[in-house]
Amino acid sequence: MSEKNQLRDVFDAIADPTRRRLVRLLAEAEEIPLHELTAQFDMGRTAVSKHLTILREAGLVHDRKVGRETRYRLNAAPLKEVQDWVAYYNKFWHANLLRLQHLLEEEEE
Repeated sequence: MSEKNQLRDVFDAIADPTRRRLVRLLAEAEEIPLHELTAQFDMGRTAVSKHLTILREAGLVHDRKVGRETRYRLNAAPLKEVQDWVAYYNKFWHANLLRLQHLLEEEEE
C-alpha cells in the first residue's frame, strides 16, 4: 500500500497508547511474530490483531505469512508526517521562548 493510498490517518493510528507501544516494540526489532507481540500485552490475540490492522491501514506496519505464523515489521516512513508536524511546533516554541528570553533580559537591564 503506498503512502498516498492509506486507509487511515497516521495521527489517528498512533493516538492509542497500545498502538504506540506496538510501534515501539516493532521499532526495536526487525520483525516480530504475532504471538510474541501478544505476550507483551494484557489482552488477547484478537485485540492485538485489531490494533495491528489499524497500524497496517495507516501504512505503519507490514505483515507477512511464514507458514501458519504472521510476522510484523515497522514501516516508519509514514511517521515523517508526524515528525514534520512536530518540527513546525518545535520552531514555534523555540521562537516564542527566545522572545521571552529577550524580554526578560531587557527587563533586567
